[in-house]
Amino acid sequence: MKDDDLLSAPSDQQYVSLERTASTYTPLATYNLPKGENRHYQQQYADMYFARLAQLKPAVEKLASEAWAEFEIAGETALRKDRVLDVRQGELCWVAGTVYMEMPLKPNVLEDIGKEHWIAAPPPRIKYDSGIGLGIMLEDESGRLRLTGGFLHECLLVTGAIVAVVGTENKDGDFEVLDLRVPDLPRQPVRWELEDGNGALNGKATQEVRPTAGKVAIVSGLAISGDEGDTLLLDLLLEYLLGECAEPSMQGDAAKVSRLIIAGNSLSNSSPIPTREEVVAASKKSGRKIYGYDSSSYNAAPTDRFDQWLAALLPSMPVTLLPGEQDPTSTSLPQPPIHAAMFPHARAYMSLPQAREDASWFDSTTNPAEFNVDGFRFLGTGGQPVDDVYKYISDCEERLEMMEAMLRWRLTAPTAPDTLWCYPFQDGDQFVMKECPHIFFVGNQPKFETAVIEGPVGQQVRLVAVPKFRDTGELVIVDVETLVPEVVKFEIFEEG
Repeated sequence: MKDDDLLSAPSDQQYVSLERTASTYTPLATYNLPKGENRHYQQQYADMYFARLAQLKPAVEKLASEAWAEFEIAGETALRKDRVLDVRQGELCWVAGTVYMEMPLKPNVLEDIGKEHWIAAPPPRIKYDSGIGLGIMLEDESGRLRLTGGFLHECLLVTGAIVAVVGTENKDGDFEVLDLRVPDLPRQPVRWELEDGNGALNGKATQEVRPTAGKVAIVSGLAISGDEGDTLLLDLLLEYLLGECAEPSMQGDAAKVSRLIIAGNSLSNSSPIPTREEVVAASKKSGRKIYGYDSSSYNAAPTDRFDQWLAALLPSMPVTLLPGEQDPTSTSLPQPPIHAAMFPHARAYMSLPQAREDASWFDSTTNPAEFNVDGFRFLGTGGQPVDDVYKYISDCEERLEMMEAMLRWRLTAPTAPDTLWCYPFQDGDQFVMKECPHIFFVGNQPKFETAVIEGPVGQQVRLVAVPKFRDTGELVIVDVETLVPEVVKFEIFEEG
């Protein structure tokens, strides 16, 4: 821009009016919990492991039987065993079960009691492995079998994964593992399969020619605190998505973004647990005893700021909101949607409670969440399952490898309920993947990473690790036609 342009008369130039690309959005109730009286917490978590094994054992046994049909050593063919306790010493065989890992630094109930009684709590664990070696077990309803062997060092394993192992029991009673199989990726639906099926059920003809899809923006870790100093990056993000900043070409790119997905930790700390010193100080200040939550110290600024931010964005584009570890909802997985009462301005764009299954312009959904965008299946989490898997694996820092392992285990939260809080499912484990997604995104990761993995029958899944926006200023944009992501980075330059 020239200096003279600042003092020139208004221009008669006609600018092109941009319209945001439309998209087809279908929410799925995969991780919705029972409602009302049907939701119980008195059940034993052991039933959840048995249900998970029953669901995944046929798939892993099918792959194992195909792989080891002709597996033999010294003329002895590997035999299939129905239970881990049927394994006999010196006999070459294979068996399926649930992995259990003995890890000395894992959370335990004594630590929880210590926190409850104000005993000094230990520092948070970066890894559960103490460095003295792991005890890896294979268990089913009959008992446990200790696994050993150098092959295990090449495998990513956590408690809760369903696997099949082949080998022989040694003189110490341990099972020497020679090879291992996991359930691998499930069936992947073809694009538009769900929408075309729903249309056929409703008596509507299949739409054969569909418009070209746009792009989907994914962000996580907004970490809104309500402080005035942390709003500039959010304002830049809002202006970019609304097309109110940058040059016309970038505004055209922003108009192609058809939906924003917020993958957890939108608030910095919505329900902090006060320390003992904070409770004592608050009691002295108020002159009365305070136990637990104190309404007088509640700060509504973060939720109010987030509500206003969403209300400014929603007239222009739809939003899907996943809760995270720091957001105001249950901490147990699957986390229920953030309640509409938290959004007095933005909830006008939500569906009515009785129409929860229908698509809404503002979809406050569960964590994990599953939905279709322009015919492609999206599966995403706020990051807790991957962060917990990271603590199990001492010699691996690659988050994409852990995401791939979760897909091949067919589990969105493999370490629940062992080290990750979750609902005690009874009839079946909802964390078992029924169908393979096209995109698997995980929020609140250290950095942006992406890869494509393939399944045994041609499935292809795009993995996307979404970084924390508060720390990196990065927004991930995925082209829905090609499923290729790119990153838009926002930065604030401070005076030196």
